[in-house]
Amino acid sequence: MHTNVKLDRAIRCAVLTVSDTRTIETDKGGQLVKTLLETINTEIQANHYRIVKDDQVEIQAQLHEWLAEDVDVIITTGGTGIAPRDVTIESVTPLLTKEIEGFGELFRYLSYTEDVGTRALLSRAVGGTIGNKLIFCLPGSTGAVKLGMNKLILPELNHLVHEMNK
Repeated sequence: MHTNVKLDRAIRCAVLTVSDTRTIETDKGGQLVKTLLETINTEIQANHYRIVKDDQVEIQAQLHEWLAEDVDVIITTGGTGIAPRDVTIESVTPLLTKEIEGFGELFRYLSYTEDVGTRALLSRAVGGTIGNKLIFCLPGSTGAVKLGMNKLILPELNHLVHEMNK
């Protein structure tokens, strides 16, 4: 039986946009992640929202900084496609303790059925754990962010954080 878990504190989140071109003003994907997180019991400190280049060293350096801090979940946007510059997945997967395979599978299924059709096969969206922290890597488009956040991440975030802190 599925029960709704309520945490007795805010979920501490960090948002990382991976892009060679986005700025804070033009980062619609990362800003949307922040806005959607604010609809549930979360907190995002000012230093827990960043934009980094499509570069493995930069991505991993930012992740390592947040992994050493009091963060429950990191959500990335961008860099999940198949273009040569898309290296988010290559940066994140070596750090994973456990992959949450169902996240990527369901994301692609929902993308296929509700959004982009067969182009969904290009998505390499990934979810998993790094130590006792959660990480989800979403594509950078606002459609993908809405789908991943509203259909998968937000409905389960309290339960996932509860499981990570048992």
